Amino acid sequence: MRTLIRETLQVILLALVIFFAIHFMIQNFRIDGTSMEPNLHNSEYVIVNKTAYWFGHDPKRGDVIVFQAPDQPQNDRVKRVIGLPGETVEVTPDGTVYITDINGNRFRLEEPYLPPDHSGVSGTWTVPEGDYFVMGDNRSVSYDSREGGPVPLNKIIGKAWLIIWPLHDWGWAPNHTIAVAAATP
Repeated sequence: MRTLIRETLQVILLALVIFFAIHFMIQNFRIDGTSMEPNLHNSEYVIVNKTAYWFGHDPKRGDVIVFQAPDQPQNDRVKRVIGLPGETVEVTPDGTVYITDINGNRFRLEEPYLPPDHSGVSGTWTVPEGDYFVMGDNRSVSYDSREGGPVPLNKIIGKAWLIIWPLHDWGWAPNHTIAVAAATP
């Protein structure tokens, strides 16, 4: 009888350790709103890899991240990384995005994943060191860094990894490597 109790407690303890380890590394996130359409939809669930940016791996342009909103800490949001620390982001009225990197090189982002009408708030922003400039894919309705400010690295929860619900949308999260093109002066 003691052996059975001891083995049962060991199995329970192991299950708890596995549960907490997994919970520490990943979490699910429910998409709330249409700011990431057509790539992520309202009420979809994604798995977020909370370890993606550990050990010196920084967010890359095109990553879809989940983060604690700097201007509304009670809210978590999902957006795409557009501008990296030290860069200047310019969004024109037609929605075209230009980046000026820390060396002064200016280039235009090529974003084929955007819907046809993706304008919205335009302007120019400089991304502080340690922060990231994020935008929703449905730019005409997205509340993002253009209005809420850049996202500090310590507010990033993780990288969207896998769409898990609804089942017909199951698949990899829409992370993209964003191509750049030479900008006209």
